[in-house]
Amino acid sequence: MRPRPPQRRRSRAVVQLRRQLVGWAFLLPLLAYLLLSYAYPLLTNLDLSLRDNTIRTFVHGGAPFVGFANYAAVFADPAFGTAVLHTVVFTLVSLVFQYAAGLALAVFFTRSFPLSATLRALFLVPWLLPLIVSASTWAWMLNSEAGVVNAVLAAFGVDKVDWLTSPNWSLVSVTVANIWIGIPFNLVVLHSGLRNIPAEVYEASALDGANGWQTFWRITFPMLRPVSGITLLLGLVYTLKVFDIIWIMTRGGPSGASTTLAVKSYELGFGNMLPRFGPSAAVGNVLILVAMVAGICYVRVQRHQEEA
Repeated sequence: MRPRPPQRRRSRAVVQLRRQLVGWAFLLPLLAYLLLSYAYPLLTNLDLSLRDNTIRTFVHGGAPFVGFANYAAVFADPAFGTAVLHTVVFTLVSLVFQYAAGLALAVFFTRSFPLSATLRALFLVPWLLPLIVSASTWAWMLNSEAGVVNAVLAAFGVDKVDWLTSPNWSLVSVTVANIWIGIPFNLVVLHSGLRNIPAEVYEASALDGANGWQTFWRITFPMLRPVSGITLLLGLVYTLKVFDIIWIMTRGGPSGASTTLAVKSYELGFGNMLPRFGPSAAVGNVLILVAMVAGICYVRVQRHQEEA
């Protein structure tokens, strides 16, 4: 077999190089977007948390490096532990009820009945509304004096409840509002997952004599686990950073009764006349770390399930 001429080998190398350059040309906009929108803000926030910034140094630079002093100050603050507890309660309760309600509605809408598509579209309204509108609506509904919720309770002889101004109810109120806003997302994703389950599986289950609950628990729920995993992960990341709903409804009060880590970060950086940008960035980095750990755990679980 005769070797290829050098000119032909060079032409093939040029073609391969050209293809690689074209591929990198398509990747460059994505890489630029990731660097500018993700990497640069994350590194800037990390640098901010390691320096003692004032308003002047925040604008003009030159803030002294203090290492992990901002993190130590944040962790030593008694209000930080309370904010962590509120964040855990707010996040877990929201995820459980959003997922349970979304799954129940998704299973309900798998059945064909008149106006099912229209009704499903109406359930998307909370998801489509701007958060400022949703939060303001809930703040009006839960108003102690003129809210519709207290008006309904009064019709049944129940005393007035200070939903937004009572330390016992403020966190409950913002959690309920967040659950209502997050249900449509769970409904959409889980409904798509249910539609991808083959009908033959359900037919075989019916032939075996399985009832509705057995079919759901042994077929639907296990086959929905990959979709459920990504739904819960995205819900976790979103709920951790919820700020606008809480701020509009209660501003984290009263006396920090509904303050989460996201609200705490804002209060430290922008909520007073003497902003503490370093501790504010440190709290934000704690939230980022939690979200990253959750993402890594999700990837490891998915990889383990694929290998099993």
